[in-house]
Amino acid sequence: MALNIISNYAANVAHRNLSASDEAATRSLAKLSSGTRVVSARDDAASMAIGARLNSEVQSLKTATVNVGQANSMLQIADGGMATIDNVLVRMKTLAVQASSGNLSGTERGFLDDEFQSLKEEMDRVSSSTKFNGIQLLSGQNSFGVDPAAVGTNIEAADGIAAISIKADAPLTANDTLSITFDNATNIMTLTNTNNANFSQSVDLTDLSTAGLAGAQTATVAFGDLGVNITLNSAFAFGTDITANNTFDALATTGPTSLTFQIGSGNVAAEDQLTFNLTTVNSGSLGVTGSAVDTEANAQAAIDEVSDAIDLLQAARSAVGVGQNRLDFAGQNLRSSQENNEAARSTLMDLDVAAEMTNFTSKQILVQSGVAMLAQANQMPQNLLRLLQ
Repeated sequence: MALNIISNYAANVAHRNLSASDEAATRSLAKLSSGTRVVSARDDAASMAIGARLNSEVQSLKTATVNVGQANSMLQIADGGMATIDNVLVRMKTLAVQASSGNLSGTERGFLDDEFQSLKEEMDRVSSSTKFNGIQLLSGQNSFGVDPAAVGTNIEAADGIAAISIKADAPLTANDTLSITFDNATNIMTLTNTNNANFSQSVDLTDLSTAGLAGAQTATVAFGDLGVNITLNSAFAFGTDITANNTFDALATTGPTSLTFQIGSGNVAAEDQLTFNLTTVNSGSLGVTGSAVDTEANAQAAIDEVSDAIDLLQAARSAVGVGQNRLDFAGQNLRSSQENNEAARSTLMDLDVAAEMTNFTSKQILVQSGVAMLAQANQMPQNLLRLLQ
């Protein structure tokens, strides 16, 4: 090859190889410092995409595992409250058995009945105070879709009232009947407890009637004093009065507290969610509201009533136990899925440090060699100067 001073071909070759070796060493160093085989999409686009999805799945499963733990804690609190109510019922039955004996006078039965009635109040207090993060667990936090068989025919979903919900702490009893009226002239909706005419509340719907509801839109009218929410749909006729066939029994709202727990990383209800119903357990739902031990006959009747209440409570408590066992299995499955997904992500993304260190050492040697050869190539033009001397 001819010798020339215009171009140093050897130096250019050395520089090109040095640049390539330096870039490879830099990439290897990036992998070693990050601990991952795929630093950017250029390393392995397919693995990066799969790894991102797996990482998302792992993080979601970790959160779902926390949800399961919280759900189990919630059910444990409910079970603890039921255990206390069970103790109360046992004491109430003891009092009923004692008051049923003919050796007691009315005075002694009066003393026993005082405790008996106080225990019913304590049962209701425990029921209403058993909460988790503000959620009522035993006193019912009920919401029901309007059922024409249970409510007045002018407050059906087809007439614009899609749902009625009653809060757990609503000042209502199972014997109360509520009526809904709507005055088209004033756009005033009024909810009244027909057992107590003075116990009512009115809400002005003028703003709502002006805006209107369309399609699937709904609006909730809150009667806070009564603890009742009424959900209206687009079928509600603001131009029509509601004055008849407009009552419903508060008993229609009694039922279980529905709790849905997110135990998966997706949004498929059958796979990623568990729903449990916690039965309301208070004096009313257990059938001892009217029980008393002030007479021998009442005390004897109370024995059966309290015994039935204990059976109902055990059924409710059993459902809680079933839920806890199911959550335990769900938690085990989540932990197993998390481990397997992490293993799969690790296979794709984690770096084999020993292998990469070997590769990095090789690139370092090439860089050092390249630097040395580039220095040698830059010395080659010096030979041409001797020809010119």
